[in-house]
Amino acid sequence: MNTVASPTGQSLRTALTMLATFMAGVLAASFTACLTLRWTTTVAGASVLAILVACIVWSHREERRNRLARARSHENNLHGATSIQTFDEARLTAIIRSSREAIVTIDAMQRIVLMNPMAEELLGCDAAKVIGGPLSRFIPERFRIAHAKHVEHFGATSGSDRRMGSQRVLYALRADGREFPIEASISQSQYGNEKLYTVMLRDITGRMRAEEALRQSREDLRELSANLQRVREEEKAHIARELHDDLGQSLTALKMDLSVIGHALESEGIDNAYVHERLQAMARVIDATVASVRRIAANQRPAMLDDLGLVAAIDWLADDFSQRYGIRVARRLEVGSAAFSHGAATAIFRIVQEALTNVAKHAQASLVTLAMRVNGEHCTLDIVDDGRGLPAVEHARDPRTGRNFGLLGIRERVHMLGGTLSTGEPGHGFNLSITFPLDALQSEETQP
Repeated sequence: MNTVASPTGQSLRTALTMLATFMAGVLAASFTACLTLRWTTTVAGASVLAILVACIVWSHREERRNRLARARSHENNLHGATSIQTFDEARLTAIIRSSREAIVTIDAMQRIVLMNPMAEELLGCDAAKVIGGPLSRFIPERFRIAHAKHVEHFGATSGSDRRMGSQRVLYALRADGREFPIEASISQSQYGNEKLYTVMLRDITGRMRAEEALRQSREDLRELSANLQRVREEEKAHIARELHDDLGQSLTALKMDLSVIGHALESEGIDNAYVHERLQAMARVIDATVASVRRIAANQRPAMLDDLGLVAAIDWLADDFSQRYGIRVARRLEVGSAAFSHGAATAIFRIVQEALTNVAKHAQASLVTLAMRVNGEHCTLDIVDDGRGLPAVEHARDPRTGRNFGLLGIRERVHMLGGTLSTGEPGHGFNLSITFPLDALQSEETQP
């Protein structure tokens, strides 16, 4: 008869003892502080089972504790990530709002989704009223189709940013319909399944005006330089004519008189009265020749400008102008004891000379009022005529270039002295008003 050993038998005791020994070896390092296993040479089955139950309960508690710890760690990580994201969003928002560039973000349908304060100021609108609306309302109608295609083409590329309008000037519309030139760049980004485009705008009206002014100034200088060369050649030709007509004729007359006197002296009967008459005629020719030389020299640069100063030279110029053209010049030259440098005196003299020449040629005036005064740190010069006014200015334009080189030359001289020039029509006639800084007129570095 087969006998099944009782659970309290030797075989069960041996198996339980081996199992307990194995469990103790595995868990001893971690469980020493929690459990104290007391082994004897004889261990009851109930004691071993109690140990096993205790191990299972402890393991369950440790697993639960670990799960709670992992949950807390995950929660902390999520909170940290959320805090970083919130900080980044706040920083990005601050950058966009404080940017001096106008920033507009649109979606794939080219509807406005973001607009910073600078864009509101540039476009003259309230962001709250335009967000969700089409960007096309700020694009001139003639550019809308091309702009939409440009954005679509850019979105199909892999590029992240691109400058817009590199080949031509771009234009935008303000909310009130006014058109203005801009410089723009565009970038694209993916936000989930949605593509966004961000455009940065800059109003370049001021820059274009400055560039146009610079271009115009360079063109004026080129034409003025060419005109100056032409005037020099004409002046040389004029001097040559005067030398030929006045001095040449005078010298020829003197030569003839000398020849006549020579023949008279060689004859047996000298007619003293005749010789004396010829000598007087020669003296008159010499006087006329001297006057011609002085006039020619004065036209180039009056000696009194160096000898007696600017006021005396302007007085002489006004008197000579009245004698030549029959136009009266009323003067008020109130400069006190102010002393002008050589270069400044020459420049102001040339300005007055050119202005009077324009009046004589084109204004059809009968009176010119010339006022110059020193007032504090400035010196003002006003030249007013009672002639035709603006039509005279238009008539004074060079037919070859359409430029008024007289006025242009005056403007350049004023600029070199650091002054400002304005023109106007005071009811009738033409007014030229110039203001110079006094220290520039007294500086020895000033060039004529």
